[in-house]
Amino acid sequence: MKIWKKPISLDILNHTSTNTLIEHLNIVYTDIGDDWLSATMPVCSFTHQPMGLLHGGASVVLAETLGSVAGFFSVDENSYCVGIDINANHMRGVRSGTVTGTAVALHRGAMTQVWQIDIRDEKNRLVCASRITLAVKHHTAKDKT
Repeated sequence: MKIWKKPISLDILNHTSTNTLIEHLNIVYTDIGDDWLSATMPVCSFTHQPMGLLHGGASVVLAETLGSVAGFFSVDENSYCVGIDINANHMRGVRSGTVTGTAVALHRGAMTQVWQIDIRDEKNRLVCASRITLAVKHHTAKDKT
């Protein structure tokens, strides 16, 4: 069952990345399912930590990007989501290539959402498991002026 309540496409998603950290890290939305969203991120100099491994913070940026954007597109036009908590467990180091994150909703309530984001390497091995909690907010008349 499709969960998207706003128009969504790879073109729309990738256009929203212009002039953001997402663009700077070269995160690219690659696939949309009925109830999930995926994006890739390169593992290279600008996503490395000093030891030459994928920086955990870069993984968290990918996870938060996927969870927050998926949450936003899964609520109606008068609503939006903001992150209130995120955690990440780093399972495996990666030195090069590309990682792919996939966000799947665990809970989509009227006030909160919880998304699971798994990040995998090119061999489909789990690199990072992250969970984000989002608050669902509603636009007010003041917001629209």
